[in-house]
Amino acid sequence: MPFVKKPQVFSAKINELTLGTGDQAVTLGGQNVYNLYAFDGEIANRPKIGIDVSDDPEQPSEGLKAFYAGCDTLAQRAAKAAELEDVDFVCIRFDMADPNGANKSIEDCVADAKAVAEAVSKPIVVAGCKNAEKDADLFSKVSEALQGKNILVLSAKEENYKGIAAGAGLAYGQKVGAESAVDINLAKQLNVLITQMGVDGHNVAMNIGSAAAGYGFEYVVSTLERVKAAALSQNDTTLQMPIITPVGVETWGVKESTAPESENPGWGDAEERGVDMEVETAAACLAYGSDAVILKHPESIKTIARLVAALM
Repeated sequence: MPFVKKPQVFSAKINELTLGTGDQAVTLGGQNVYNLYAFDGEIANRPKIGIDVSDDPEQPSEGLKAFYAGCDTLAQRAAKAAELEDVDFVCIRFDMADPNGANKSIEDCVADAKAVAEAVSKPIVVAGCKNAEKDADLFSKVSEALQGKNILVLSAKEENYKGIAAGAGLAYGQKVGAESAVDINLAKQLNVLITQMGVDGHNVAMNIGSAAAGYGFEYVVSTLERVKAAALSQNDTTLQMPIITPVGVETWGVKESTAPESENPGWGDAEERGVDMEVETAAACLAYGSDAVILKHPESIKTIARLVAALM
């Protein structure tokens, strides 16, 4: 007797969230099947790929240094990154705003963001410096400066979600990224808190946490899987926001990506290791629940784009 596979299609679906404007706008989510399960049903919007561009000119690899050679400003690097065919959106990261580092002023960050918006036509995601207090102020001011651009700010956390939801989300109509620490209950709680403030759940994306493959990554995968299962099979509306995962910032900071070949000859070329780590992590995130990943290296982006195209 022949095997007849029954498609696993759900009545519930992931919210659609649109970033950017005009012909360059992209939409995340919208599917009512598990990630990449094109054999079960039509996937409304393929997974999207963003590129991570920091205001810190230092690059984690020789390949990235070569790629951005001659680009002296954040806007120039963002414009160069946006030229890549497989890039759907650009994520600008204000690492230098960290009060414990360069402590770049909010005013200078806003000026950089405005310059990027003038140089780039693709959608923009704005990531902060990981200082909760400064990020809340930064996101509000950048959201005001880029009002009408339909940006996403990453990320609102338990410590600062009120200011970000009120400023970026409500006052200036931008999309809000809710960041939690690899726990389905924390992710759900933060989504509830943000929407209770008045932000429409269809204007919220989740960053449920991330890590490089091999670095507690099983917790990331299991959380992604549990969130998607609850959203689709249990119709949990508090977890139906699309998921966006910053992969590059994690994978290019581990020793497998940064250790010189001279220190570990058996590991092979450092550039290849970094790209491999980024690709492996991104592929797993997409397979288990991410609707978008943010990468750093052009070769990683090209590989993940080929993977997505082959599976759609």
